[in-house]
Amino acid sequence: MLTRIDHVMIGVPDLATGMAQYRKLGFDIEPGGIHPGKGTHNAIAFNRDDYIELIAIGDRAQYDRVAAASLSHDGGLARFVAAGGGIRYVAIQCDDLEAQVRGMRARGLEVSDPIPGARTTPAGLTLHWRVAVLGAANPLPIFFIEHATSIEQRRAQVVRANAHPNGVQAIERVYMVTTELDRESALYARVLGMPQPAPQRGTVIMADMAVFDIGPSGLSIACPCAPGPAAEALARRGSGVFQMLCRTASMADAARWMMSQDMPPLPQGVRNTGERAMLAGPELAGGTYLGFVGQ
Repeated sequence: MLTRIDHVMIGVPDLATGMAQYRKLGFDIEPGGIHPGKGTHNAIAFNRDDYIELIAIGDRAQYDRVAAASLSHDGGLARFVAAGGGIRYVAIQCDDLEAQVRGMRARGLEVSDPIPGARTTPAGLTLHWRVAVLGAANPLPIFFIEHATSIEQRRAQVVRANAHPNGVQAIERVYMVTTELDRESALYARVLGMPQPAPQRGTVIMADMAVFDIGPSGLSIACPCAPGPAAEALARRGSGVFQMLCRTASMADAARWMMSQDMPPLPQGVRNTGERAMLAGPELAGGTYLGFVGQ
């Protein structure tokens, strides 16, 4: 069963620079360590049960040797970052990866066998997981993950999990922009093994959306309906992931922190839920739109 959005992977050209910017946005983000044998390193902002990952190439020669591996979700990172970076992949957590793979294959989809992964943190803790990635016929910006390391141990990789100055507690939703809402949402429904949602209007991003609820989080397929962030993202980079929405315990705390960091006030809007939201643009958030919603 799919349980939640596990994390988003944001490709940045330089890890230290990306960390500094996300700290200005109010995230308590810390070095995450290296991916052995892959030439990449990362930084982690851990929320209550999910996290934001900044990833960059640390060893270019090593990265170039392995990036072209078949079905590797690491391939293409260098080109992606050179084109502006942003959210490269959305990792969807499941509690039985083998069953998820069997289900996708039964629906006629090409997907890898579970692939083991690991990362060693600066404190020497080695985290283990397995992932399954889609084949070339359906190159969606998602992959599936099952953790072998407990949530308590994963929280322990950072000093202060879920203690961000901006009050962020969770990734609430991630948005994919497309020109064909019905066709794209039908494809995601097939991949996820879920019913195709009825469209709704997103009043901040100015798009018609099909929202897949995955546990406490959501994956939104969005097609622009008027000028706004979705249309801007589509014009800038084409179809793909363009926004992450984070739920904060205090919008006021988030705004005060960013003001203390000499950041410009973020544009605000009202969601179709009636909640107020703030939105940081790609120039402030490592190539992606980053929304905040809360009390």
